[in-house]
Amino acid sequence: LGHIASDKGVTVNQLKSWNNLSSDLIVVGQKLSIGSNAVAKEAPAKQSNATANTTEQPKQEAAKTTQKSSAASSSQSSSSQGNVSKEVTVTATAYSKEEPGMGHMTASGIDLNDNPRVIAVDPSVIPLGSRVYVEGYGEAIAADTGGAIKGNKIDVHLNSVQECYNWGVKQVKVQILD
Repeated sequence: LGHIASDKGVTVNQLKSWNNLSSDLIVVGQKLSIGSNAVAKEAPAKQSNATANTTEQPKQEAAKTTQKSSAASSSQSSSSQGNVSKEVTVTATAYSKEEPGMGHMTASGIDLNDNPRVIAVDPSVIPLGSRVYVEGYGEAIAADTGGAIKGNKIDVHLNSVQECYNWGVKQVKVQILD
């Protein structure tokens, strides 16, 4: 949201207010209203016939998670977009391509520079290539694996090392979408 606000000459708080957002987390393809005539919408935003300016966010901006905003995003993330074929509870940690020694290509060939909304999974629990909805994180693709990711564990990709520290370790529900 910070990049969009800067580009449009508005504040993050204005964007959040105009779009009825309770956290800084937005998802790829989400439409945001810009301007005082904006019609507030529930996230993920749906296109309206309002005359407000809109912009489609080309890349996911991950939230700087604090305990306060984490609680807000957890309440927002209780539903998914699409049909749920399976739901599992997992231990979730985080990783970033910005960590020293980390590359930007996933095990399945996705470039994290182009699509950062990726989780690492144990393919015997969540098949690689699955579209998923992760509680507190949002929609992503199961496109990576990791040496420590065995059983009901996932690793969510975040944009910075600090965001990974802020994420910590938590129990979350993962919905595998059709």
